[in-house]
Amino acid sequence: MAEPAHSGKDIYVEHMSKIAISMGCPVGIGPEIILKYFATSAPDQTCNMVVIGDLGVLEHCAATLEIPARLKPWRPGQELVAGEIPVLETSRLTPEDLVWGRPTIKTGQAMATAIEQAVHFIKEGVFSALVTCPISKAALHDAGYHFPGHTEMLAHLSHSSQPVMMMAGSRLRVTLATIHCALAEVPTLLTSRGIVDLIMITHASLQQDFGIHQPRIAVAGLNPHGGESGLFGHEEDEIILPAVRLAQAAGITISGPFPPDTVFHRAAGGAFDAVVCMYHDQGLIPFKLLHFSDGVNVTLGLPFIRTSVDHGTAYDIAGQGKAATSSLAAAIELAIRMEYNRRNFNPTP
Repeated sequence: MAEPAHSGKDIYVEHMSKIAISMGCPVGIGPEIILKYFATSAPDQTCNMVVIGDLGVLEHCAATLEIPARLKPWRPGQELVAGEIPVLETSRLTPEDLVWGRPTIKTGQAMATAIEQAVHFIKEGVFSALVTCPISKAALHDAGYHFPGHTEMLAHLSHSSQPVMMMAGSRLRVTLATIHCALAEVPTLLTSRGIVDLIMITHASLQQDFGIHQPRIAVAGLNPHGGESGLFGHEEDEIILPAVRLAQAAGITISGPFPPDTVFHRAAGGAFDAVVCMYHDQGLIPFKLLHFSDGVNVTLGLPFIRTSVDHGTAYDIAGQGKAATSSLAAAIELAIRMEYNRRNFNPTP
């Protein structure tokens, strides 16, 4: 895949304004991977990052797992000090509220409040980007927040009508026409107009976020063998192909719909810069096969940059010191690169 002319995190960090890292579920692996990331990164690489969450939870995690950490409460306007972990406190749970791997209404409320406050301070101009650690959808619901997931909550908080989920890695990028819905509902939710809009958003992101001046996009079909000329389904001919032709008429370099069982192999080999997929697992299964440890979840269509780890809360290993930081590190690095690319984006090739 084509990459931007500039590379190397040092170049981007030098020009980066503050980045917010939301803590995620307090009893998941979010606190652990944040502490490990700061502990293993050079101070000048983290000096513009602020954790949004619970100082007490982070202190408890650091003590339990014996992770060295200079944690400090922080408010907008205060100086950031290299080597410290500044925490913008949005909740104050007690050790009695915390049992690793067992979310409660209290931890769900704390998790949601951190997200709400992160978006608030981004709107206020305090932060230029948001990196999110994993949350529990069930805990979110139990706390009274009825969103299918992180993406939809962020869209609601930012009044965004068309959020797009992209999974990004060094070998494969995918965007999704439908996200958190039953598989049986997918054909009823697909429209040519919606797919065209998704293609346009994907194309714009590849240009302004990833520095690819002339992106090459593939579209996956819905049915086996791309419908086999209507033998296995008509969505390709009636919905997807008209969308591809409309995007081509608008000047987008796009092709398909391709049979889903071949298009990802071609994209991973460098033939395409992204694949537009029809449903969640169609894109995420091949993506996680290639990028299980270093993939990044990116939400397009928001008025700010949002990246996330591509894994869950991992309650089964929470509090055990086993969590890896590779996905969080990749999410932070991509947020920094996206911010740099957006500031230097020139729509003229």
